[in-house]
Amino acid sequence: MPIARILFTLPLPEPFDYTVPEGMALEPGSYVAAPVGPYDRLGMVVEVLPDQPGSNRKLKAVTAVYDVPPMTAAMREFMAWTSRYTVSHPGTILSMALRARDALQPSPVETLYRVTGAVPPRMTPARQRVLQVAAELGPSASADLAAAAGVTSSVVKGLLEAGALEAFEVETDLPFPAPDPDLRGAVLTPEQASAAAALQEGVRTGGYASYLLDGVTGSGKTEVYFEAIAETLRHDPEAQTLVLLPEIALTQAILTRFEQRFGTAPAPWHSGMTPKDRRRTMRETMQGRARIVIGARSALFLPFRKLKLIIVDEEHDASFKQEDGVTYHARDLAVMRAKLEEGVVILASATPALETVVNAEAGRYERLRLSARPGTARLPEIELVDLKKAPPTRGKWLSPVLEQAMLATLAAGEQSLLFLNRRGYAPLVICKACGERLKSPGTDTWLTEHRYSGRLVCHLTGYSIPKPAHCPHCGAADSLMGVGPGVERVAEELRILLPGARIEIFSSDTVQGGDSTRSLIDRMAEGEIDVLIGTQIVAKGHNFPNLTLVGVVDADSGLKGGDLRAGERTYQLLSQVAGRAGRAERPGRAYVQTYAPDNPAMQALAANDRDGYLAVERDIRAELELPPFGRLAAMILSAPAADLVDRFALEAAGLAPNGDGIELFGPAPAPLSVIRGRHRRRFLVKSPRTVDLSAYMTAWIGRLKPPSQVRISVDIDPYSFL
Repeated sequence: MPIARILFTLPLPEPFDYTVPEGMALEPGSYVAAPVGPYDRLGMVVEVLPDQPGSNRKLKAVTAVYDVPPMTAAMREFMAWTSRYTVSHPGTILSMALRARDALQPSPVETLYRVTGAVPPRMTPARQRVLQVAAELGPSASADLAAAAGVTSSVVKGLLEAGALEAFEVETDLPFPAPDPDLRGAVLTPEQASAAAALQEGVRTGGYASYLLDGVTGSGKTEVYFEAIAETLRHDPEAQTLVLLPEIALTQAILTRFEQRFGTAPAPWHSGMTPKDRRRTMRETMQGRARIVIGARSALFLPFRKLKLIIVDEEHDASFKQEDGVTYHARDLAVMRAKLEEGVVILASATPALETVVNAEAGRYERLRLSARPGTARLPEIELVDLKKAPPTRGKWLSPVLEQAMLATLAAGEQSLLFLNRRGYAPLVICKACGERLKSPGTDTWLTEHRYSGRLVCHLTGYSIPKPAHCPHCGAADSLMGVGPGVERVAEELRILLPGARIEIFSSDTVQGGDSTRSLIDRMAEGEIDVLIGTQIVAKGHNFPNLTLVGVVDADSGLKGGDLRAGERTYQLLSQVAGRAGRAERPGRAYVQTYAPDNPAMQALAANDRDGYLAVERDIRAELELPPFGRLAAMILSAPAADLVDRFALEAAGLAPNGDGIELFGPAPAPLSVIRGRHRRRFLVKSPRTVDLSAYMTAWIGRLKPPSQVRISVDIDPYSFL
């Protein structure tokens, strides 16, 4: 009997061998069930080997093979590369690729009923109502017919037996409608048309190609890459496209634009979907029938049949970095997947990451520029509001300059947007009697006050309690007060300033699910909201024609801490927020409140000098040999007791391999030193670009034998330093 080497969707480091029963056809990439201990587990065939004569190994047999196309060689190679790069078990990566495992089964079916035209021998008023409803509704489930007619299911059953109704089965997971690449798109400017032509030529040429679509906010990057998608659909009837977006909310907002351009919405993939919808998208993707898939970073691991175009929109966005479980950056993995699939990858952004800019300057990506907004739209004027010179009045958070601008905007019948990247009412709750700062139990994070719900919430762990009437530390009554502003507190201030204005909050607390997100975006676009107050969710890709004023409440918050990308990310975020203004005929303005107007990021923002800012940032990083001119990796150790993790951290430090150019920092307590009752210690490893840092970390972990209560996680190229 041949031998199948099977990788399971379990955190295991290698595949296991099983015999292949006679008559079962397997090949690399086949999805199978095979026993692991007392249970059958889902796995994938890595390799099929002939039996070795004389071998006395007692192997279990494969239980079953799923009747679906096997995983492609390119996808298997991508998973193996990802496992090595992220220092993760290959079985964990396979589990990420098969999250909707019901997709391996045929689509469920449901029984529907329709009228046949036959008249039952005995007609009653109840039967008459059912037949009338069935004719009006068309094919329907028995329960729906009975409910609509106001009868019991036995009446429907009687009509079926009498031949007046007939039953038939349909699949519940219907294929996605085919997109039409030849529907008329937007009229492109000469600059847009030139960029689109370059992308289309890359698609037609075939093979791997990478592009940076570098366009100012509102320059029509989406319309340009739509033409690349259309060319992919025309050029190869089996080719598939993946569009990655940083936020679920952005996924919802762009669906309408896809429908207008291609006649149908793409297949979605994100964490907010129901299991049924995820099952449908994954089945259609692995069968090759979903021609366009749009989703969040995890969509990168879907088992496409023939993936030929990947678009990473807002490629600079930190949301593309996965911080939990397997840590990876979807932008970097998207480039590698396109290379292994021999396809085209497009990185689109108005504020590209420094890593991407350096790669483009080195010739690794072809750079396509969009330097202007189409039509009469112009980039907004940005003014820095020095809060030392124009401070808000006591108890408020908006300066007089911003207040007057908002009053004038409302009087002109135009819309305003206020940006503050803090959810809730106040980011900190303290006791006025004893000074206690309320924290989440077992975690070094403060509780945020949410006044609308009357609760205190930890946004890291999800811990939530009603706001206590007494201080839990000293027992003082009515002594707890919120410190600092959140979006709810700014909304409270605005309702006093603008009593007649229609004011709404846009954050993950107030908008949950695709329908509510789309509803709010549509109402803002249609002018039904006067002032929108939001967190970073408002900065990405939304197009509000009547929005002319953007106010940044606290521009300095992102500059705090020891993050090497703090300045770059602050510039990117504020530039994106400001870019929401003036996207139609009316000119836009942005007021940025700051206590540090001389900061290089703020000066570059006011001067609209992105390239100058990146040049300064590049020089600093190059001198310090920090990414993208050097490499970093983090290793985080955690345990339920501080002394346990401290002892193991010292042991781990002594076992770190020596390497040319390797610098090891730590162990040190992480800035968030306790999360969910686990004490955390952090190492940071720095190396030249020429060092395979993933291999170094793999070798280091291989030397360690942690106690059962100690966990180890590795982050290659960390974005978070908490």
